[in-house]
Amino acid sequence: MTALGLGLALLTACGAPTAPTGRHTPTGSPSAVSDAALCARIVAHWSREVLDSGTYGDYQSMGLSNGQYEILRDVVEAARAVARQQGAAASDRLIDRRSRSACADRYRHGAPSGGPWR
Repeated sequence: MTALGLGLALLTACGAPTAPTGRHTPTGSPSAVSDAALCARIVAHWSREVLDSGTYGDYQSMGLSNGQYEILRDVVEAARAVARQQGAAASDRLIDRRSRSACADRYRHGAPSGGPWR
């Protein structure tokens, strides 16, 4: 799935209205999904992909900022260790927990500064 396709899938899953073509249609009101929640969803998704494939991709092709990619790398490292010691279910729970926590911390004061890649 391309980064754009994943982004559209996440927006649709988050309740953003779509037109019959599948494209997002603006509602004129802010999104109900916070930046931290969207970050957590996409980091958790890609963390599982990396664990399954055993390889990292380019952060831009994943639709991640550099900062989100740093979170992903930390989450995957911890998840690998837990998977070896406690199994896949424990690793899966850790991915959700760490993604939510790290993304909440990253966005606690709004969007990070330093340009769109951060």
